[in-house]
Amino acid sequence: MNSFDFLIVGGGVIGLSIARELHKRGGRNIGVLERGHVGKEASWAAAGMLSPDIEADLGSEFHRFCRRSLEMYPALAEELKGETGIEIELDRSGTFCLSFDDDDSLREIYARQIEDGVRVDLVSSSDISKAEPSISQSVCEGLFYQSNWQVENRKLLQALRTYCELNGIRIFESMPIESLMIESGKVSGVETADSRIGAENVVIATGAWTSLIKIAGSTFPVDIKPVRGQMIAFKPEMRLIRSVVHSSQGYLVPKRDGRILVGATSEDVGFDKVVTTEAVERLYSTAVKMVPALDGAEIVDSWSGLRPCTEDKLPVIGEFPGYKNLTVATGHYRNGILLAPLTAVVIADNLIDNVSFRYAFAPSRFLGETTAASV
Repeated sequence: MNSFDFLIVGGGVIGLSIARELHKRGGRNIGVLERGHVGKEASWAAAGMLSPDIEADLGSEFHRFCRRSLEMYPALAEELKGETGIEIELDRSGTFCLSFDDDDSLREIYARQIEDGVRVDLVSSSDISKAEPSISQSVCEGLFYQSNWQVENRKLLQALRTYCELNGIRIFESMPIESLMIESGKVSGVETADSRIGAENVVIATGAWTSLIKIAGSTFPVDIKPVRGQMIAFKPEMRLIRSVVHSSQGYLVPKRDGRILVGATSEDVGFDKVVTTEAVERLYSTAVKMVPALDGAEIVDSWSGLRPCTEDKLPVIGEFPGYKNLTVATGHYRNGILLAPLTAVVIADNLIDNVSFRYAFAPSRFLGETTAASV
């Protein structure tokens, strides 16, 4: 039986980031166990947006956590380039949040965000047209976030995997685990369909599949629901937009290779990853409404992913009560790419430096116990 000092179950952006951070802190004998192919689930399907001021409730601990993780990206991009030679294409062109309806909602958001100290500009339709001439002339006004960015998430995953391969972190693919092995009140490893893998420390980073894991003969008590998100991509002959463009109907994310990603649906359909005609047509319509020049453009790709969603839509990060060597890092929902750097740091803080978690996202909140202190 293989045995590891640190076994990360789940090879998406969260699991790979944790493996890298543990290694950088001096951790050795690290394994990553993935049910399918490393980095090819929700992390691969994402658009790579790093938008804490749009995705998170302002003033909340979650928003602060998102902002802190975002601020780690410039250093992370430089480090990964040096470590692996891979450019993760961090793009700091900013993000527009646009209104195509003549209402006061954006102004209300703007006033609240300014009060909360967010760096945001209220921009007129003429300002938007100057910055992004391809945006529809029907736009009324918008908000511009200079410090909300994007990254090429698939390059990020490639870089994280390469780091693992270059530094002796063992990766096991096509190995879904069935249950955690428990001995004397401690997790001693994991069981797959045909093998056992021992571990001194286990980190669960299994995303949408977390609830399928058995522990002590029962279903894992933290309920994670898969939420399907479908996306499409265009590749127009010329660059039509420079910044990420967001609206209440969806978003457009321009990539360095010329693609424009359009997303995304949010569907409670279990583990069904089928791309539907209805969703493709809706995303196409959204894209054309925002950028009319895309009308008639060819859809060069379409795909879906399963976001891991908790009941309160917040991540689950921290020690699992009753098992001091079991840690959970899952439920990142729409923010897995954004939150990967800081999630990895707080997990490594705990496992390597014995620093307690300081964030209120612990699994204990679903088990009737007191959560960790706020920041």
